[in-house]
Amino acid sequence: MDRYIALDVHMQSCTVAVVGESGRRLKSQVIETNGQALVDAVRGIPGRRHVCLEEGTQSAWLSELLRPHADDVVVTLPEKRKGPKDDLRDAWALAEDLRRGSLRAVVYKAPHCTGLRDAVRGYTMLTGDLVRVKNRIKALYRSRGVPTDARVYRAGERGHWESKLPVSQQRLAVMLGGYLDLVEQAQGEAESWMREEAKKHVVIKLLATAPGMGRVRTAQVVAIVVTPERFRTVRQFWSYCGLGIVTRSSSDWVQEGGRWVRAQTIQTRGLNRNRHPLLKTVFKGAATTVIQRGGDQPLHQGYQRMLAAGTKPNLAKLTLARRIAATVLSMWKHQEVYDPKKHRRTQTA
Repeated sequence: MDRYIALDVHMQSCTVAVVGESGRRLKSQVIETNGQALVDAVRGIPGRRHVCLEEGTQSAWLSELLRPHADDVVVTLPEKRKGPKDDLRDAWALAEDLRRGSLRAVVYKAPHCTGLRDAVRGYTMLTGDLVRVKNRIKALYRSRGVPTDARVYRAGERGHWESKLPVSQQRLAVMLGGYLDLVEQAQGEAESWMREEAKKHVVIKLLATAPGMGRVRTAQVVAIVVTPERFRTVRQFWSYCGLGIVTRSSSDWVQEGGRWVRAQTIQTRGLNRNRHPLLKTVFKGAATTVIQRGGDQPLHQGYQRMLAAGTKPNLAKLTLARRIAATVLSMWKHQEVYDPKKHRRTQTA
């Protein structure tokens, strides 16, 4: 006896809808968004419990909370629905999609929230804040036609730069400088915390030997991916990282000499947009590092061969990022350190 349970979660309340095996609507109720109350509600439903909720701020907490009390817990990306909308309609529709197996996008949730994931999340947020406040400082000087360089961010040299601004804007520059100092301190503490957590994971030391990766980028990959067994093939991993190539075509066949032949149409339409943005940043950053450092690395030599063959630099960099991602996934699955000899020398025509 299967029961399909959907939760429409909000800050103060959760709407619960229960559907049976035949699709019959069995029960609905509104519960306070409280851990114990939700556990009691789910445990009070007889049969094999299949729970589904939409991705959101509280989805990680709820999936971890309810997993011991249900046969399976699924988190999905919300879909836009036409027509009237309210919490109960959304819950019924979600329960029905779960029953029919028609959920389009299922979000992976790690069984347990580790310190590394929290440390990476904090480091990522504070790094973004640091970039944002630096851009604001630079924009302030640019608005008055004052060219700047990296010294404008240094606490000991700000007075010289602030004197170039009108009196009305000097106070704003002082406040932004103080904000920058606080964010830099917090970002440094977050990085130290992330490095401490990274030392607890042996696989990070192993994967950091990959070209262009390093401890910080590797810690980000391990915190997000959690386990390489999530991806059966490297193409699935490329799509998750935003490195999958999207193809679109129409009118694929034309007649030539009385027979059907495939038309010469451009099918590529860029990279997939449904991806994890941080992973895309990590692997493209690793590709940039390999390009800048040069040397006799096989990956860098392959990049140079692509340029010599006429490949555009941005496409060559994308290919390099895909090769690094494939290398990291293979190293992780086989628990191997990086071996440059395993890269085949590919000839580009």
